[in-house]
Amino acid sequence: MLALVTGASSGIGLQYATQLARDYQCDLLLVSNQQKELDEVAHDLAEQFHVKTIPHFADLSEHDAAEKLYAWCQEKGYEVDVLINNAGVFFFNEYCQTDIKRIDLMLQLHVVTVAKMTRLFAADMCARRRGYILNMSSMSAWMAMPGIQTYNATKAFIYNFSKSLWYELKPYNVHITVMAPGAVDTGLFGLAPNLRKLAVNLTVSIPPEKLVKRALKKLFKGKKADTPGFINWLSTPMLKHTPDWVLLFAQKKLKRFMK
Repeated sequence: MLALVTGASSGIGLQYATQLARDYQCDLLLVSNQQKELDEVAHDLAEQFHVKTIPHFADLSEHDAAEKLYAWCQEKGYEVDVLINNAGVFFFNEYCQTDIKRIDLMLQLHVVTVAKMTRLFAADMCARRRGYILNMSSMSAWMAMPGIQTYNATKAFIYNFSKSLWYELKPYNVHITVMAPGAVDTGLFGLAPNLRKLAVNLTVSIPPEKLVKRALKKLFKGKKADTPGFINWLSTPMLKHTPDWVLLFAQKKLKRFMK
């Protein structure tokens, strides 16, 4: 099988590439806008796991990025069996203080490119009557949280888009899964090591390698959606009904982190 992974040069995308090669013996089409890191990852994974790796530099925030990437795959004769739409960005800021270019970048990357990539590659999978697509959402899809208003809105799009497509693609033996994790155990939040460990033990946070292992299992079993962590799963309905005073209080406390 050939797996196309976006954002594959680092972070969760690198975990997807590694585990697809190591555990599923997939050949890899690795896409990223970090050329040096991308080439190094492709070389290392090919040597380690004896799979074919194809690095492809692309800026997926461009409006026609999906069409360009799909056309390139057609030209090269690459038949994508597994599509991992992982590439994404995050920023935390008041909307009216955010540069319009950053807003455009997030909308293009999380909404336009994901929708177009899914459309183009899923059509071929439907014609072949086989294929797998995994899209990355977030628990923030249910949160009306100041500071991440664009991020959580795009993740809500990905979540509902993917779940709706599950029904459309199922008759063609094409499986689409959307993952909606809470916190992922990286240095992003600046927590002390003991707090990070506590969050993992409480299943509020999940290590990237564990998240990806779970996501791939869900994907290949044909599951529709998943939110890792019992507490996260349990608290999801409550996020939709968070009182306004809680959010206003959080806004005051979190303002110093906005940039």
